[in-house]
Amino acid sequence: MQLKHWIIASLLLIAGSGTAQAQREPTPIDTLALTPPMGWNSWNQFEWEVSDSLIREIADAMVENGMRDAGYRYIIIDDYWVGGRDTKNRMFPDPVRFPEGMKALADYVHSKGLKLGIYSDAAELTCAGVTGSLGFEEIDAQTFADWGIDYLKYDYCHAPKDRTTAFTRYKKMGDALKATGKPIVYAICEWGGRSPWLWAKAAGGHLWRTTYDSRDGWRAGDDFLVGIMDIFDTQEGLERHAGPGAWNDPDLLMVGLYGKGKSSSPDERFAGCTDEEYKTHFALWCMLAAPLIVNNDLRDMSDFTRELLTNRHLIAVDQDSLGRQGYTFMRSDDLQYLRKELKDGVAICIFNRSDAPKSFVFDPVRDADILYPAEVTNAWTGKTSKKGLVRGTLPAHGCEVYVYRRKNVN
Repeated sequence: MQLKHWIIASLLLIAGSGTAQAQREPTPIDTLALTPPMGWNSWNQFEWEVSDSLIREIADAMVENGMRDAGYRYIIIDDYWVGGRDTKNRMFPDPVRFPEGMKALADYVHSKGLKLGIYSDAAELTCAGVTGSLGFEEIDAQTFADWGIDYLKYDYCHAPKDRTTAFTRYKKMGDALKATGKPIVYAICEWGGRSPWLWAKAAGGHLWRTTYDSRDGWRAGDDFLVGIMDIFDTQEGLERHAGPGAWNDPDLLMVGLYGKGKSSSPDERFAGCTDEEYKTHFALWCMLAAPLIVNNDLRDMSDFTRELLTNRHLIAVDQDSLGRQGYTFMRSDDLQYLRKELKDGVAICIFNRSDAPKSFVFDPVRDADILYPAEVTNAWTGKTSKKGLVRGTLPAHGCEVYVYRRKNVN
């Protein structure tokens, strides 16, 4: 090859490499949900009572009670909001529930430093029987973007059971959301029956439900009406599918409902949990790197509920930038031990599954190979110690979470 031709070929190769590199650079949408989303959803507490005034009051409350500053950002309007389609096939909100329209509501929520989420379904109708998005994915995605929507929960009622159809329908909406150019977190809600952890990310999802809807009870032993422990036990082995921008979603937090939800409390089995059980529920979801989406009425919370939901030590575990989901690494009788790797250490949860109190002694070197010098913080009390070994007694269904953070050693 002549020198001139060799130089030209080399320049073309370099240019091509630069173009390929530019194409691989992440877009703003690719940087969404690098930690599990945190927020509030209207479903269990309010269902058909959702309205413009309610959402504004929830936004105000989220600011006033400190939840926004603790990391909660998304206010998600669930089912019942749709009024229908106009002459151009664009969705419009129910004019009674949302008389000022969604754009005005989104502007209000954004003015509070929060983000607005919305709901639709990958079929002609939603679970509540109002207008869904099947066949109108591009129009609906652009409508949501034009309104300023930041999050879409996309359900799967009235849709075929096979996995291929589910992937096709979800990917069509995922592609439509990306095409708008507006960053919108995409929550795939097909309840885990088609193993979405295997394909939902490829469909554009940032999080995907791994289970049927949670009920406000500790355990149900029912295939469809599932309690908190029924859900928790099905998360084993899913940790390898989670990471920044792609999260397993074991459904909404029941914390603070106390049996007041609608679909979450369909009979006497789901009359709510004890405060100890709600504490464990929240801690386990943080260990699972789960989205922290609450349902309760933020305008009327007990001090206990507010302090639990804003526990900075547990939120830091959930939101750790390493993005690892916790997993069970040891069991001893009724005690279950979970481990979650952190960017600068590890979180250990010791969980008492028994209906009676249980004592424990945990040695981080012997039991978890934590060999580096670390400071250990009790997530409930906030107390920090240089002693790695911990001991205590757990109440029934209770847990302790200890965060071991590496100390700088000169």
